[in-house]
Amino acid sequence: MTELEDRAVQRQAEPEPLGPDSLTWRYFGDWRGLLIALWAGSMQNMHPELGAGVEEHSRFFEERWQRLFRSLYPIGGVIYDGPRAHRTALQVRGYHDTIKGVDKHGRRYHALNPDTFYWAHSTFFVSTLHIAENFMGGLTEAQRRQLFDEHVQWYRMYDMSMRPVPATWEDFQEYWRHMCAEVLEDNKATRDVLDIRALPKPNFLPWLPMPAWKLVRGMVARNFVWLTVGLYDQSIREKLGYTWTGKDERRHRRLGRLINAAFKLVPRDRRYHPRARAGWQRVRGQVPAGAPLVETPRRNLPPVHERDSPTHYSPKL
Repeated sequence: MTELEDRAVQRQAEPEPLGPDSLTWRYFGDWRGLLIALWAGSMQNMHPELGAGVEEHSRFFEERWQRLFRSLYPIGGVIYDGPRAHRTALQVRGYHDTIKGVDKHGRRYHALNPDTFYWAHSTFFVSTLHIAENFMGGLTEAQRRQLFDEHVQWYRMYDMSMRPVPATWEDFQEYWRHMCAEVLEDNKATRDVLDIRALPKPNFLPWLPMPAWKLVRGMVARNFVWLTVGLYDQSIREKLGYTWTGKDERRHRRLGRLINAAFKLVPRDRRYHPRARAGWQRVRGQVPAGAPLVETPRRNLPPVHERDSPTHYSPKL
């Protein structure tokens, strides 16, 4: 079967979205996911094709906070939008249509290459594992397998070829090891993600004086990179030149337990990103099932001259 035939067969049946009984709903939309944003961004960019697309097409490094926070809405919507999740997934896929070219090594790339697109999705799946394992109390082996099955169901929402998707949890672990050891590379896009020494003041802290932000920014940068290094596979640490000791590992685990304990004091709904929170509220009947989807606030929109670009999620507010 050709890839076009594969896509045609997939479109005959509407994919079934994940629901509130899934572990993915429980973990993915939690605000603790922001703690691994550097991990997800760097792991995605280490893919040769994806990194090339970011280097040549992305404005991410000019608006780090805005891009991060607005991306959470459509990406989370593929999980939490219920009957509208398939439409959201197709919109997300559409943002990648024009991201293609030839990198500086003469290699052709396209963001919708099935292997490249699935790699990005696989990092979201492993993000879910990391959030749960490191900051939400841990997972059983049965839960890891359930999350693997759910990530396959989640990926079907994009109407992409399922060819790159590993068949089993064991196959996925081998796929991940192979990608980390043999395919991913140290490149400029990855280093740019990890270099947050000049990180601008978050736009959700307008009350924080700039001198105070500049005073703490270096410490924030060092600690977030350290937190990220603790999430890497050892093969990735070696590629990027990071060391990790037993003392680091113990400190990392203690911090994770502390974060988990602190979040237990946060009201349940407030632990979730607004798009995820709205999904929970719809299934509980607190808001109408057909209520408009929650979109990013204006402060996170792209620059005015970029808002009509087909590569941007830019809702009309």
